[in-house]
Amino acid sequence: MSETSSVADPSIFDATTETFEAAVVERSAEVPVVVDFWAPWCSPCLQLGPVLEKVAKDYGGKFLLAKVNIDQSPEVAGQFGVRSIPAVFALRAGQVADGFMGVQSEMSIRAWIDRILPTEAERLAAEGAKHEAAHDLDAAEARYLEAVAQAADLPQAQIGLARIALERGDLETAMSRIATLERRGYLEPEAEKVKAEITLRSQAKEVGGVDASRASLAQNPEDLGRKFALAEALAASGQYEEALAICLDLVERDRKGFGEQARKTMVAIFQLLPPGSKLVTDYQRQLSFAL
Repeated sequence: MSETSSVADPSIFDATTETFEAAVVERSAEVPVVVDFWAPWCSPCLQLGPVLEKVAKDYGGKFLLAKVNIDQSPEVAGQFGVRSIPAVFALRAGQVADGFMGVQSEMSIRAWIDRILPTEAERLAAEGAKHEAAHDLDAAEARYLEAVAQAADLPQAQIGLARIALERGDLETAMSRIATLERRGYLEPEAEKVKAEITLRSQAKEVGGVDASRASLAQNPEDLGRKFALAEALAASGQYEEALAICLDLVERDRKGFGEQARKTMVAIFQLLPPGSKLVTDYQRQLSFAL
């Protein structure tokens, strides 16, 4: 424990360059983590540290306090752009949510902590996510619905409900959930991913399955509409590489016709694949050349 701490507490710990990613960034997906950048020669740090630690103990694990000695872990301080200390940052879901510099009163710190803690709706959504991860969709849906009753456009809850509707094959409800978020003028990456999945599945419902689409194309191999139908069916069944190859061919052969629809399907597939996927990189490059 840091030099400013006198009593061990599981919610207060030292973080180093080696442990920061797992102990702070990854943990912040589950509970807010407050990072206190300090040094033993810094008098204001020695004033602020005990106050932060007292508040952390009083809050009983509602947030974690990570102490980073900048002399021992200058790389971490550099990542946060710390130029003077004490500097305090709050992380939620791996991102900086807020911060302050300098000594603050206990009352100010408590008010600041209250602002960064999850709301009741966010807490319910987090519970829903845990149930969803455990494949208990009914329990997840119940928690998400409680959350949106308190905050209608809460992204975590609406996206979770959209995923559940998608899992159940209810594309209309899934799209309605995403549309609620879209009215804000933007979508989170996970919502974009769900929207892409809805788009692909909706298109596939109109053309049938992969086998039927292959059989139809075999009857007229040069029919671009049938080629696109097969690409849609392949994409909806998760056979992305073949779907992308067919779509790219359509873009190259019929840019303003089926090629435009094929381009949109390629973009939807890109959103579903992991960031940095070689398949995405290769086909994004080929698509740019074709356009």
